[in-house]
Amino acid sequence: MSVSYTSILWNRQKKAYDLGILVFVLVFSVLFFVGHAVLHPNATFETIFIRNFGLLAFLLLHVVLIIGPLARLNARFLVILYNRRHLGVTMFMLAAVHGVFSIMNFHTLGDMNPIKSVFLSNLSYDSLIHFPFQVLGFLALIILVLMATTSHDFWLKNLGPKVWKALHMMVYVAYALIILHVVLGALQNENSPILFGIVLAGFLLISSLHLLAAFRERSIDKPLDQATAEWVKACQVNDIKNDRAKIVTVSGERVAIFKYNGKLSAVNNFCRHQGGPLGEGKIVDGCITCPWHGYQYLPENGQSPPPFTEKVETYRLKLEGEEVWIHPEPLAEGTYVKPIQLAGS
Repeated sequence: MSVSYTSILWNRQKKAYDLGILVFVLVFSVLFFVGHAVLHPNATFETIFIRNFGLLAFLLLHVVLIIGPLARLNARFLVILYNRRHLGVTMFMLAAVHGVFSIMNFHTLGDMNPIKSVFLSNLSYDSLIHFPFQVLGFLALIILVLMATTSHDFWLKNLGPKVWKALHMMVYVAYALIILHVVLGALQNENSPILFGIVLAGFLLISSLHLLAAFRERSIDKPLDQATAEWVKACQVNDIKNDRAKIVTVSGERVAIFKYNGKLSAVNNFCRHQGGPLGEGKIVDGCITCPWHGYQYLPENGQSPPPFTEKVETYRLKLEGEEVWIHPEPLAEGTYVKPIQLAGS
């Protein structure tokens, strides 16, 4: 985190993360060039170059899409999620190289504008087998351009978390377009069962992990039994681990009830940075710490410690024996609520 906007705050983890990506890209490219040259000796350098970068981008896109559900299913994957934007921008750059060189190789030899040629050189839009698949890849690349250029926190801050999140959820639209781009291109040029198998396996992997993560969160989204208009029973005190939270859904909102230093406080579960699940984080140095990117909030008022300015809604709690009750109406962002003191603390 930074108070002011900077290009990248390089720390040891980011350097190791990006070095790992670079090593993977280089090793994969060397192996791909050598393997492709051996198996397809008549292939031109341009063809191998385009295919290498296209396959690299396709593989990294799968990694980008499975990091989220993996991190929800197992906290050990959070270290990969932390710098996912670096991976996403790298994937975009590889896809851009693939797209630009494809246009240069196939659409710059005639009199027509290369971009116009992508859309007009093949007009078989009514044919599945002969559909101009390059158009689908071009449209996907436009979405990736928008995502890469708005990846910096400047855009997150000025667009707002929800708008920014909606924009970046378009990665699934890009993924669908790329799937069609690859499958239709393979139908027209290669008809390889291995390629179709890889595409199907990737789709099933992404779909399965997202379904598993969604199924796991069904219990969280089950609304509490609102017995009275004023207060709702949330959980038992022992349901909450020290320095951790119990996530409940009340009035359609996820709320994180934290237990720390013998006290209880409740805040909205939605991190104002990228919508991370605050309740899946923990108390670090007296602050709720988001598990995604480390953004912090004081549990008693939902405010980020100075000089940071992010705020989340807070909720009133009360204790009846060992039962924790919550008032369903949220208070304004950053409103102080006196923590509930636990007996014997």
